[in-house]
Amino acid sequence: MTDRMHLKGITLAGHSGFWDLEQDAGRITALRPATTGGGGYVMPLLADIHTHLDKTMTAPRMPHRAQSLFDAIEMMGQDAARWTDDDLRRRASLGLAKAYHHGTALMRSHVDWSYADAPRGWHVLTELAQDWRGRVDLQLSSLTRLDDLARIGPTIAPALRREGGILGAFVYRNDDLAAHIATLFNLAEAHDLPLDFHVDEGLDVDARGIDAIIDETAKRGMAGRVLCGHACSLSVRDVSQVETLLGRAAEAGIGLTVLPGANSYLQDAGTGRTPRLRGLAPLQEADAAGVPVMLGSDNVRDGFFPYGDYDLIEVLRMGVLMGHLPPEDWLDAISARPAAWMGHDLTLRTGGPADFIHFDATDLNDVISRATAVRRVWRNGAVLPPFQGDK
Repeated sequence: MTDRMHLKGITLAGHSGFWDLEQDAGRITALRPATTGGGGYVMPLLADIHTHLDKTMTAPRMPHRAQSLFDAIEMMGQDAARWTDDDLRRRASLGLAKAYHHGTALMRSHVDWSYADAPRGWHVLTELAQDWRGRVDLQLSSLTRLDDLARIGPTIAPALRREGGILGAFVYRNDDLAAHIATLFNLAEAHDLPLDFHVDEGLDVDARGIDAIIDETAKRGMAGRVLCGHACSLSVRDVSQVETLLGRAAEAGIGLTVLPGANSYLQDAGTGRTPRLRGLAPLQEADAAGVPVMLGSDNVRDGFFPYGDYDLIEVLRMGVLMGHLPPEDWLDAISARPAAWMGHDLTLRTGGPADFIHFDATDLNDVISRATAVRRVWRNGAVLPPFQGDK
């Protein structure tokens, strides 16, 4: 039974048995064991640590289905030349609104940054981050080709430091890889910046970007400040080699973000054939090695991935199906773990904010099994109204 002040007999994520949740004035006033169930399933709010709000909602403008990662990059580059402030603000605002109504409280967006001056997308998303603070707290990370950072990085890094941003790079089969990675880490150290990489986003067994990142992270003692996204090449490298590499990553304190949507869409793509290789990084093995593994929305309705809705439950559903994951063991990959990486705590506790997601479901397996299970997002002790932005 549910009313505005009290959820009775709920199943609570991460806890056994049944619970009663009481709230008042926007705070949780009690969490008590209950003797009977049937009250639904409650989980914390969510954290989306890898998105691209500058590119979002451009899929209808793409000339064709992307045949590869680099085909998508080229199409998006052509579209970006026509972006305006109003266009960016409208599309990114829609993405943030969708995320908010699905239960996301924290988000990190990468922003393409190809020249010394801050791009249009950075300015617009910085304004939106202020507008959305307290609903979706938005972090911004630059995204620059690794080879360009030696030239423009000394201008980008101090700007990021002033604005609280994250230094990001695209790394894939670069010449002079070790030297370029060292240059990037020098910038991060000089300006006290965390790092977030797009690395080895392809199926080339010789891609070794993540190896160089692990080496530099360990050498400089930057545990907890270096995040690697994608790492698709690990899915095709020698198994024993990958096992050793993941052990080193855990020791260095590197995090891994796996992006099941865009990676499965772009890797091994081709017209008129079913893909054999999906490019999913070995997330089970990374987790077993002690690497903090997270899941993210990545691209949503753009040239890289024309689907998605900023719904991390759907992202988890994809991860569970593609990675053969037990759902309850992986909820933290879209909530507690990325939240902690972004410097926040979404744990439900007595005295904490009455911010959570309530499903008409028995447990997380039921949520994953039934995409139509009714979801109610609670913020400040009240249920959000249905999202009307698509109408």
